[in-house]
Amino acid sequence: MAQLTDDCFAFSGPLLPVADMERMIAERVTPVAETEEVALAAARGRVLARAVIAPLDLPPFDNSAVDGYAVRHADLAAETETKLAITGRLTAGSAPTAPIAPGQAIRIFTGAPMPSGADTVFMQEDTRVEGDAVIVPTGLKPGANRRLAGEDVRKDATVLPEGRRLAAQDVALAAAVGLTRLTVRRRVRVALFSTGDEIVEPGTPRPDAALYDANRYLLSGMLERLGAQTSDLGIIKDDPAALAAAIAAAAQGHDLVLTSGGVSTGEADHVRDAVEAIGKLWFWRVAIKPGRPVAMGVIPGSGSGAAFVGLPGNPVAAFVTFARVVRPLLLRLGGAQAEPLTALPVRLAFDYRKKSGRREYVRVALRRAADGAIEAVRHPQEGAGVITSLTETDGLAELHEDSTAIKQGATVGFLSYATLMG
Repeated sequence: MAQLTDDCFAFSGPLLPVADMERMIAERVTPVAETEEVALAAARGRVLARAVIAPLDLPPFDNSAVDGYAVRHADLAAETETKLAITGRLTAGSAPTAPIAPGQAIRIFTGAPMPSGADTVFMQEDTRVEGDAVIVPTGLKPGANRRLAGEDVRKDATVLPEGRRLAAQDVALAAAVGLTRLTVRRRVRVALFSTGDEIVEPGTPRPDAALYDANRYLLSGMLERLGAQTSDLGIIKDDPAALAAAIAAAAQGHDLVLTSGGVSTGEADHVRDAVEAIGKLWFWRVAIKPGRPVAMGVIPGSGSGAAFVGLPGNPVAAFVTFARVVRPLLLRLGGAQAEPLTALPVRLAFDYRKKSGRREYVRVALRRAADGAIEAVRHPQEGAGVITSLTETDGLAELHEDSTAIKQGATVGFLSYATLMG
């Protein structure tokens, strides 16, 4: 199980800055220790538990980067064209049978190994053939169009570091150096449920005052994108004892218990009290909008227990706080290298006012302005419960804590939904 500390970690201030929250996670959470070997076909999205060391050079031999003619650069005239006898032909996958001799050229194709003695390749479109000879122009530098053995990866070099969350290109690199299996950390185990008397499962009868549960489907999809192994525990009603029992049971065999709803200060919001009754709350309010009421703590369980995160009930707030709170926690639990969110610069197409000391995320769509610049257009509905504000936009404009009045035309950071979801 993950190693979680419950001492010297509480935050009692009014609002916890986002940067402090991320630092707490990095300093106080230790990744899961268990590892396993997986085949390359199953490695994408997993976190490397052991660095990948190249067992060979890549490429393993000098080869041609183009279709053309391999030559000895020493044979080329400095000021005029050079005529060379064509004495062989090499295709990808074939091995040279003899070294190239002075005054010769070898017809060669992309990926074919360079014949011994040849050091330069002319592209076929730069040459002309006359019978059994090829005429090559002047001006080509020594070594042109030749790929050197090991120019991509040297044998015994670290090609993928421990903690890399493997993308398709990483798996391709492992395959290119001849590996078939990789050692990865086991998946983070997450128990997920929604809370609230007003929430019902889609497909069941819906009372007039009830809403269908969207959050579990939103959060389970985001957890999947981040490689978690999720147990869907359904919906728990607003009952303090039932919530405490559900959270305590979920902490057994899971690394993270994730809920949505019930973490505010209302009389019917019982999640915070339930966590404090059975575990320790690290913090419960973050300086972020939407999503200020978000709780994090630790619940006793098998091993060192499970982390707990309680997200707000409104879907947009749940989305934003998952991206800013759960995402770094989940990566840390899984042993992944830190993956800071890099906001790309865009131009605002609207004015905006906000409170100082709070980081705000505004749902925006991107468009190309008349001058060719990319600008962000604000969604007309700001409510944290408006799910269409997520489906009809491209991402979030990130407005930092020290800003208050942002004018149209200002440059701000933009986080795409693809980036936020891992």
